Amino acid sequence: MTNPVYLALDLPQIDDAKALAKRVGPHVGGVKLGLEFFCAHGPHGVHQMAELGLPVFLDLKLHDIPNTVASAMRAINALQPAIVTVHASGGRAMMEDAKAAAGEHCKVVGVTMLTSLDQRDLTRTGISGTPQDQVMRLAELAEASGLDGIVCSGHEIEAVHAQWKHGFHVVPGLRLPSHAAGDQKRTVSPREARDRGASVLVIGRPISRAEDPATAAREIEATL
Repeated sequence: MTNPVYLALDLPQIDDAKALAKRVGPHVGGVKLGLEFFCAHGPHGVHQMAELGLPVFLDLKLHDIPNTVASAMRAINALQPAIVTVHASGGRAMMEDAKAAAGEHCKVVGVTMLTSLDQRDLTRTGISGTPQDQVMRLAELAEASGLDGIVCSGHEIEAVHAQWKHGFHVVPGLRLPSHAAGDQKRTVSPREARDRGASVLVIGRPISRAEDPATAAREIEATL
């Protein structure tokens, strides 16, 4: 992959999303369309974004019984996403069925622990150990289930990469030193994540909310 940056595009208006993608397109490797985008614009919106010629990362974080997730995966195959997410906590059978139902050229990655969560959040949900303990448990399960890789924060990516060297690993929640973390609790810079073994860097607000998104994207690209 020449440029590992995927721009997170969760804008309420499809025209705004397309305009932003066109502006930064030369400086990113693809676009990430999440749940907000999919609920607002549906498959038609995904098709419109795909027409721009950038790979589409469909971040739906599927999590249900194995049969339902497999059916959902087959339903979105027509959209030809490059990457799709499922929740690794859905278990081995769910992940196996999701991968089996995915398109031939689609990478299925398991979300381990959201970057908006921290140690306190884990404890409140009854999960023991540190965030890294939880990420490593789920990464091991995702690999055993046949997924292509996982999603984790930049804090855990080095350990995951050491354990699963040939996995396809996605790091979201990235922030530049000059940017506020917002609702993200476990952040690193794009360069740090890449150096630690990230395959894909998901970047949203540092680009989409910049005064000049194209310049912001170009500057991030230059650091990689």
